[in-house]
Amino acid sequence: MKTIEIDDELYQYIAGQTQRIGESASDILRRLLLGDSSIQPEPLAEPVVVTPVISSNIFDLINRQDLQAEQSVVGRFLFILSTLARAHKKQFAKVLDIKGRNRLYFGHSAEELSEAGSSTNPKLIPNTNFWVITNSNTTRKKMMLTETALKLGYSEQDAERIRDLL
Repeated sequence: MKTIEIDDELYQYIAGQTQRIGESASDILRRLLLGDSSIQPEPLAEPVVVTPVISSNIFDLINRQDLQAEQSVVGRFLFILSTLARAHKKQFAKVLDIKGRNRLYFGHSAEELSEAGSSTNPKLIPNTNFWVITNSNTTRKKMMLTETALKLGYSEQDAERIRDLL
């Protein structure tokens, strides 16, 4: 069996081209690339499994009602970060590279963030092993969300959409 990695956008496109229940990715690609679903090529020695590189994106997972249920900016901030972490489990550690001039924004523990600055008020990002400072103004939190989105591969436009969720 051969395995190929494709980005999430392409995977969603292929899945969106499904015409019947149970149609495999190979059947879909055969139909799209060869133009005729009745063409039956010789069976492959090994079937191909299509695996998306990114599990999903935040826009597939974010629930506006849950987001609006968060009464505080900090609550929404943590909710958005948690959703980004869920969408990008393997890549989320890239947030550790996001830093201010004199302080860390993300870390592996509250102590790590507290040692790197005063009045950081670190909070655990729900359902992760990452901590984030929360004692910054809303503008700084929006900048942190924008940088996080860019690190995770979102376009500038989508990063702004994520920022505006706050």
